[in-house]
Amino acid sequence: MPDTQIAYTADEMMTISAARMLRNGASCFVGIGLPSAAANLARLTHAPETVLIYESGCIGTKPNVLPLSIGDGELSETADTVVSIIEIFTYWLQGGRIDVGFLGAAQIDKFANINSTVIGDYDNPKTRLPGAGGAPAIAANCGEVLITLRHNKRAFVEKLDFQTSGGNMEGGDSRARMRFPGKGPTAVITDLGILTPDPITKELTLTSVHPGVTVDSVVAATGWRLRVADQVNTNPSPTELELATLRDLQARTAKAHAGQD
Repeated sequence: MPDTQIAYTADEMMTISAARMLRNGASCFVGIGLPSAAANLARLTHAPETVLIYESGCIGTKPNVLPLSIGDGELSETADTVVSIIEIFTYWLQGGRIDVGFLGAAQIDKFANINSTVIGDYDNPKTRLPGAGGAPAIAANCGEVLITLRHNKRAFVEKLDFQTSGGNMEGGDSRARMRFPGKGPTAVITDLGILTPDPITKELTLTSVHPGVTVDSVVAATGWRLRVADQVNTNPSPTELELATLRDLQARTAKAHAGQD
C-alpha cells in the first residue's frame, strides 16, 4: 500500500517529522513529552546510535516505554551510565558536549523564544506550567535546538506571557551578541508543518507543510503575521515502519503506566 494511503493522525505526523530531524549518532538532551516521543522513535528507527540524555543525569538511556518524568526509573535502569545533575549540566551541557537539545513549549514567539512557566500574568496566572527545569541551559548551550509543539494561536503568540528559555532572542544577531555558545533553534516542528529561522532576521519561516495541510491554514493558526518561504515543500507521509514503531511504543507506554504487566 502506498504511504499516502496509510491512515495517521496529525500528532503522529508531527512526532514522526520531529524524529526524522534527529541524525544518527548525535548526542541529544531530551525534554519530557513530545520531544521524548520523537527522540525515542528516532532511536528505534533510523538513528539507533543516538545517545539520549535526560536532565536527571541518565546518559545513553534506551527506555522500553516513554518516561513520565525525568525521575522515571525506566531511564536510569536502561542507561549506559548515570551521573549527578551537577555533572550533566556543568561538564556535559555547559562544556559543549551535547549536539542537540529537543524541547517542548506551551508558547513560542516569532524568534523561537519559549514559555513553559505561566499562562497569563506571572503573579496571578491563568495556568501555572511545569516551569523552566533545565530548558534555559539546554536552549543556550546545545549545539542546536529542535522544538516541537501543536500549532494554534494560543501557542504561537506575538508576545510570550513569560520568557522561560531564549531562542533567537530579538532576532538578527542578538543571540550572538549575548554570547550563547549554541546556535539556537534550527527547526520548530508542529502538527501542521515545519518552521525554520530566516538566516538573517532569525524570524521563523514556514518552509514545509504536512500532507493535506495548506499554507493558509498554518498562517491562520499563527498569532503573528507568519513569514512564508518562496517555495513551501510537503513533508513525506509516515511510512508503515515509522507508524508501527510509534504505535507500538505508545501502546507499551500506556500499558506500563496503567500498571499492567
